[in-house]
Order: sequence, then C-alpha cells, then structure tokens
Amino acid sequence: MIKIITKITVAILFLASSMLQAQNFQGQAFYKSKTNIEASFNIESPGLNEEMKKKIMENMKKEFEKEYILTFNKTESIYEEEQKLEAPSPSIGGGVVVKMGGGDGKAYKNIKNKVSITEEDFFGKEFLITDSLSTYQWKLENETKKIGEYTCYKATYLIPVSESEKEEFEKLKNKKEDGKTQFMMLSEPKEQLITVWYTPEIPFSHGPGEYWGLPGLILEANFDKTVILCSKVILNPKEKLTIKVPNKGKKVTKLEYERLVQEQLEQMSNQSNEKGGIRIEINR
Repeated sequence: MIKIITKITVAILFLASSMLQAQNFQGQAFYKSKTNIEASFNIESPGLNEEMKKKIMENMKKEFEKEYILTFNKTESIYEEEQKLEAPSPSIGGGVVVKMGGGDGKAYKNIKNKVSITEEDFFGKEFLITDSLSTYQWKLENETKKIGEYTCYKATYLIPVSESEKEEFEKLKNKKEDGKTQFMMLSEPKEQLITVWYTPEIPFSHGPGEYWGLPGLILEANFDKTVILCSKVILNPKEKLTIKVPNKGKKVTKLEYERLVQEQLEQMSNQSNEKGGIRIEINR
C-alpha cells in the first residue's frame, strides 16, 4: 500500500512539475521570408528601359527577403523583423526610391484573450493596429515532412473573397475607367489558399505573422507567392525572454489602417504619374 501511495505521489509531483514548466515555457523561432516578385508584379513606364526595370525588380526582391524572430510563451507571442544594419535603398531614375512602406512592424498575439496588436511605421507615421485575433478554420491534412529535426503536419485554409475586397476593387476599377487615378491596379481578387506545416513536438499554438491556432508551432507558411520558413528554434533559453506588448502609434483598427494605406499610396501614385512616374501592377 505504501509503495502504491509513493508511486501516485511521485506521478502527481511529476505531472505538477510538467504543468509548471509548460506555464513558464518560452521559446524563439527564426524565420526567413521570400516572395516570388516576378510572378507578383508588372512594372510599366515609358521612361524605363529593360535594364532599369530589371534593377527595380532586384531591389524590390531584396525588400521582400526578410528575416524574422517569433518569441513566444504559452499564451503570447511577438513577431518582429530581425534588426540589421542596411544600406540605404538606391533611387532609380526621377528620384524613385524602391522602398516598401509598412509591413515590418512588431506583431503581438494573445491567444488567450484573442487580441492582436501591431506596430506599423508607414512612411514616417506610427500606427498601433488593435483588433480581434483572426481565426482560421484549418483543414488538417494527412501529409507530413521533416523541417530540421521536427516532424511537421500539413494544414490548409481557403480564404474566400470578402465583400469589402470586391467593393474596393470595383471602386479602383471605376476610378481607373474615369481617369481619376493612376494607382497601381490590383487584378480582380480571388480566393487564396494558405498552406502551413506545424509540429506537435512543440505543442504551442503559435506561428509567424498572423497565423496560429494549430496543435503545434507553425514552422512553414505558404501564401500569395510568399514562403516563410523556420531556420532555427530555441526552446527554454537560459536567459529569460521578455514579450512586450506594442504601445506606440495612433490607435486604429485593421480596416482603418488598410484604408489609410490605400489612400496614401493612391495619392503618391497619382503625383508620380503626373510627372511621368512608374506604374506597378500587382498580380494575385
């Protein structure tokens, strides 16, 4: 009887210890992001020759090759670009600088409170985008593969075209037909397939960017001609990690921020086209 009680006590203590470790669990995942620029953009301008177009494409490609760090615990994560010293982006003809504004801010997720908070710097203006955490109805597939030392499982999610996307496209289309804008024109929006690979060997529901909600850490994400791939994972480092909730910038919702960006880009594009600037077509 004493042996049985001893075994039960040890089992309870072991379980309690495991639960405590899970509560204090921390980790970092390092990702590299690449986008197929050639398949995503068309550049048109009467003032550009093929060599200049090629140079613009090369600079844009560099802008879309980023490295990120995801720092996470049981309920929180923050995803941010790894800080490096970079040379200024070169200008190409007519003072055009190939630099993409926004998209590289700190992205915080709290999966317990279902809150998303992102800091963005868009052409010198700081915004704090606060919204409910996006939810994904993932379809768990049967395929597996190895990423590094981890066995990963495939999951997919098909994003339908929203009514707001249809409305925005129609607005831009009408403005274009009326000659009221030279804004970089999107092709008609289509449903988008997101494919991710997650590992239950790291049983925490986090992932790069806005992705989350699977029974394991997402190590790879494929969407919209972009691949985000994890290159390294550090679990429970000796030095304690800190996850700071972003707090800088004007508070806006995601929809409000997208509209501000749209308006600013349209204004800049119209000014550029009045001076014989560059038109960029985004393919989806």
